[in-house]
Amino acid sequence: MATMSEQSEQKVVFGLDIGTRSVVGTVGYMQDNTFNVMAQTVRKHETRAMLDGQIHDIGKVGSTIKEVKEALEEKTQIHLTDVCIAAAGRVLRTVKTNFEEEYTDNREMTQEEIYNLESKAVEKAYQEFLQQNQSDMKFYLVGYSVMHYYLDDYQIANLEGHNAGRVALDLIATFLPDDCVDGLYKACERADLKVANMTLEPIAAMMVAIPPQFRMLNLALVDVGAGTSDICITDDGTITSYGMLPIAGDSITEIIAQHCLVDFNTADQIKIDASHMEQVKYIDIMGLEKTISSKEIAKMIKPLVEKMSKMVTQQIKQLNGNKPVSAVFVVGGGGCVPGYTKALAKEMKIPEERVALRGEEVMKNIKFLEENSEVERDSLMVTPLGICVSFYEQSNNFVFVSFNGQQTKIYDNGKLAIVDAAMQADFPNEDLFPKRGEELRFSVNGQERMVRGEPGESAVITLNGSPADIHTKIHANDIIEVQSSTTGKPGRSELADITEFKGTFNITVDGKSIDVPRTAEVNGEPQTGYYNIKTGDEIKILDYETAEQIARLLDIELTEDTVITVNNEVAGMDTPVYENFKVEFKSGKDAVLEYYQNFPDADMVAIEQENEESSYDADAELNVEENEDGSYSISGNEERVRPEPAPAPSRRVITRDLHVLVNNEPITLHGKSDYIFVDIFDEIDFDLSKPNGRSIVTTLNGGTPDYMQAIHEGDKIEVYWK
Repeated sequence: MATMSEQSEQKVVFGLDIGTRSVVGTVGYMQDNTFNVMAQTVRKHETRAMLDGQIHDIGKVGSTIKEVKEALEEKTQIHLTDVCIAAAGRVLRTVKTNFEEEYTDNREMTQEEIYNLESKAVEKAYQEFLQQNQSDMKFYLVGYSVMHYYLDDYQIANLEGHNAGRVALDLIATFLPDDCVDGLYKACERADLKVANMTLEPIAAMMVAIPPQFRMLNLALVDVGAGTSDICITDDGTITSYGMLPIAGDSITEIIAQHCLVDFNTADQIKIDASHMEQVKYIDIMGLEKTISSKEIAKMIKPLVEKMSKMVTQQIKQLNGNKPVSAVFVVGGGGCVPGYTKALAKEMKIPEERVALRGEEVMKNIKFLEENSEVERDSLMVTPLGICVSFYEQSNNFVFVSFNGQQTKIYDNGKLAIVDAAMQADFPNEDLFPKRGEELRFSVNGQERMVRGEPGESAVITLNGSPADIHTKIHANDIIEVQSSTTGKPGRSELADITEFKGTFNITVDGKSIDVPRTAEVNGEPQTGYYNIKTGDEIKILDYETAEQIARLLDIELTEDTVITVNNEVAGMDTPVYENFKVEFKSGKDAVLEYYQNFPDADMVAIEQENEESSYDADAELNVEENEDGSYSISGNEERVRPEPAPAPSRRVITRDLHVLVNNEPITLHGKSDYIFVDIFDEIDFDLSKPNGRSIVTTLNGGTPDYMQAIHEGDKIEVYWK
C-alpha cells in the first residue's frame, strides 16, 4: 500500500456537509479561481443520530464522519487532518424586535449613537429569545438586520445627522446555539479531525449559488432541505438576515408515501425521480409494480407546494423589510419538486425567470476530476461544495480573540469589530459608551420635569496594544483590552433655570406700569432663584405676588398708616396681586380721608381694634385730624364718629351688597365694597372648566363688557355658551 501524503503538504481542503440524513465529504483545491474536486463520497446515518440539524449522538455522528474521512483518504491517498464544516441553517434562531429610546437634550444622531441604539436592540432581542427558550445554552450572534428606523414615529431611511427626539428601530437578529457548534466540533474530534473553518450552511450555499458580482443585489437564497427551508437575504455584498421554516422536502415525501402506499424512503426516491423523469416506476407495500407520471405527482403535491411557497414568501418579505427581493435562488432537494419555483414567483409577484433552481449550471467554476463519482452533480451538491469554497474566503468562520484576558470564541461574519467581541464576551453594553449621570426628576406646577446628567468619558480601548475604538476591525488571535466608560455628573438645575420662573407679569402700582418677577414655592416653602432643585421636589411657580412682596421690591415703606388697595379694594399685606391688577400704597390722613370719601354708600363699616368697636355714619361730614402720637381722629358735625386712637387703615374692611339680574334671575353679591364683572361667576352656576359650546357670550346692559369692568346696582347681565 502506497504511503499517504499529508494534507498540509498537498494544500487541499476537506469539507464535510453534516446533514440530518447523511454526511457528504469533498476533497479539492482552488486553482485559477476554479475549485477542483478531487473526490466526493456520501454516507447515511445508520440511526437517527441527528434531528433537524442538531447532533443528538456525538459518538455515532463521529463514526459516520470517520467512514467518510477514510473513504476519501483511500481515494486520494492523502492523510486528512483538518476539516471545514457548516452549522445547519435550521438551528439558527431568529428574533424580531422593536427598540425605542427618547432623547431630551436635542442631540444630533451620530454613527456611534446609531450603533449604540442597534446594540441595545440586539441585546433586547437576545433577552427576548432567552425568555422564549428558557435555556441555559450560550448563543452566538451571527448577524442582524435593521428593517426600519423611526424618528418621532415617522419611518426614516437614515437617522444620521437628524436631531434626536424619540427614535426607534425594527430589527431582526439571528443567533446560533453553542451546543450546536460544540457538538459539531466534538463529532469531528471523534474522527481525529481538527476544525479549520466553520461557516453557516446558507452562506456556504451562497458561495456557489450566487456569484460575487450578484451579491450586491437584494436577493434571497432558499435551501429546501429535508426538514426545513433555510433562507438568507443578501444586499450590498453581504448577508443581511437569516430565517428558517419547519416545512420542506419531508412534508412532500409524506404526501407521496400516503398516495402511492409506499414507505418513506421509496417515496423520497419517487420525489427525486419525478424531478427529472416523466414516468416513475415503483413497488408499493403490497409488492405491486406501479407507474406514476410526474404530472400526476405535481397535481398531488400542488396544495402543499403552494402552502410552502406562501410561507417562504412571507418569511422572505419579513426578513427583507416587508418588501420582495429582486430574485430568488433555490437549492436543495426539496426545491426540485415540480411547480415549486413557479409557485414561489407567483407569491412573490416577480417574473418566473427570477426564481431559479441552482444546480449544475452554477458550477461553472467547479471542475470535477473524479470519474464515475458516486455523488450526482445537482442542487444537493451546492452546499457541500460551498463549504470548501468558503475556506478560501477567510471569513464566516469561528475565531478566537482575547478580550480582557478571556479567550472568546466569536463568529466572524467578515466585518467583525471590537463591539462584536464585547457583546460575545458578555461585556456590558453600557460600559462601552459614556454613561450619563443620574437624572434629576421633579415637578413644576404638577408637570413632571427631567434634567439629564452629564455624559461621562468613553471606554478606553486598545487592540494589540494600540489605541482603538468600538468600530475597529478585529481578526483571529487579536488581543483586546477595554476599560469601562465612566459615569458623568448627575443632573442639576437651579430654580432660576426653569423657563416659567424667568418670566414676568405686568401690574399697575400707584398709576405706573410695572413688570414684576415670578416667585416660586418648593414643597410649600418660598425659595429664591438660587435654590438647587433636588430629586422629588414639587415646585409651584406662582402667578401672583403679595402686596407686601411688591412693596419690598419697589422699596415702598409700609407703616401702620399705609392704606393698601388692590383693584380699588382695601387689601392686606398678604393679598395676592395677579397680572393686570392695580395696586396703590398711600399713607397719612389724606389716605384715610380719600378712602371714606370714595365709599359714601357703604352699608357697613367694620373696624377691628384691640378692645373696642364703633359704627360709621355715612351721612356725617368727616373731619380727619392728626394726633400728637401720630394716629388719626375722624369727626363730623361736631360729633366724633371714630374712637381714638384710630386703627391702621390697612385693617379696615368695608362691604356692601350689590343686586343685579343675571340671565333674568336676581342675584345678590356679598362681601365686597366694589364689584367687577368677573365677580358674578362666584354666585352663578356656570362651570368654565366644562365647555358646553364653542365660545362664551357675555353682555352687560346690552353691551360687551370687559371682565375687569365695574358693575353697579340693577345692572342686567347675560352669560351663556354659544
